[in-house]
Amino acid sequence: MNQPARSIAWALAALAAAMAVGPSSAQQAQSEDTEKALRAQADRARVVYERGRSPHYTRQFDLSALPHYLPKQQYTGWIRLHGSNYLSDGMLGELWQQGFAKYQPGIRISYFLPTAAVAFAALYYNQADLVVGHRPGFYDLLAYERVMNSDPVEITAVTGSFDVGGWENSLTILVNEDNPLKCINLEQLDGVFGAARDGGWAGTNWHSEWARGPEKNIRTWGQLGLTGEWADKPINAYGFSLRYNTATDFSDRVLKASDKWNEGIHGYGNIVKPDGSRYIEADQITDNLGKDRYGIAYNRFRGDRARVKRVAVAAGAGKACVEHTIDNVQNRTYPLYNEQYFYTSVKPGTAMDPKVKEFLRYVLSQEGQAEVMRDGKYLPLTAEVVREQLKKLE
Repeated sequence: MNQPARSIAWALAALAAAMAVGPSSAQQAQSEDTEKALRAQADRARVVYERGRSPHYTRQFDLSALPHYLPKQQYTGWIRLHGSNYLSDGMLGELWQQGFAKYQPGIRISYFLPTAAVAFAALYYNQADLVVGHRPGFYDLLAYERVMNSDPVEITAVTGSFDVGGWENSLTILVNEDNPLKCINLEQLDGVFGAARDGGWAGTNWHSEWARGPEKNIRTWGQLGLTGEWADKPINAYGFSLRYNTATDFSDRVLKASDKWNEGIHGYGNIVKPDGSRYIEADQITDNLGKDRYGIAYNRFRGDRARVKRVAVAAGAGKACVEHTIDNVQNRTYPLYNEQYFYTSVKPGTAMDPKVKEFLRYVLSQEGQAEVMRDGKYLPLTAEVVREQLKKLE
């Protein structure tokens, strides 16, 4: 049984065990929450597994500027790779494993990919040579630094998907279909979704120079340039529950990782309906925004929805509006793309494990990124990004 199938079986078995135990009246509420959570896990595992079995785009991007993979030396041994389940829920983990073996048959890769949440602990407990996932949270990184007395090496592996839920699908800015707004820049997004702050974070370092005052808050549509009936209307902000990684990703990108949010933002988390089906936060956001003429939301893109529309986004404080398309996400001109990363440990004064280095060189090659396209969920890297990552390996 493969790992995604095991995840589904585990969730269903845990649910059956929970239902077999009759809780006391004092424990009933907690038992019901546990049952709902297990149902949600089983449903999520099923959906992700089915989504991962086939490509979601057939576009062929030009990879000719990327280097071919040429082994510098033949190695033997194992690479222990832990982290994000999406590497095995789709086909990419298997494709990389098989493709790399053609060039380095002496290197074996063992996968343990239940979730990105296990990634960093595996590194600083020396249970993994390489981990994959999104950027670590504050305490993940702090724990690593305290144990290892250094920072991990971060290598961008792929660009997030355009619209495939779970595969780091791109962020979009949405407004109600009646709204005339066409474009918004990142500075304005900070004003809309953020609040006055005393600084912001870069990793585990606090930057007081990133402070801003309440005068930069944007709370009416007139402050975004809309006129007439819209000028004095309030902006109603929508987004994810602030504990969810999508919210922290957005904060890192737009709010200087300050976590100082618009005081009126509507935040949503996944819930389980009485019929056992999941009502995910992305759908709750679009459903509620469709009813609110004066609303604006950030959301993971999973296809167009009724009564809402996407807004072009410009970088920084700029006016160069970029539409949200698969090409603009892949080439990174659209500023709210996402990424997936590899992390490994290299102690100061030492060299990276050569087996890990060779695997990363393969991932960053034409051959490795061609497998990304073949899998059809994540998007391949540009030549510029690949060059930046290869410098880190040297």
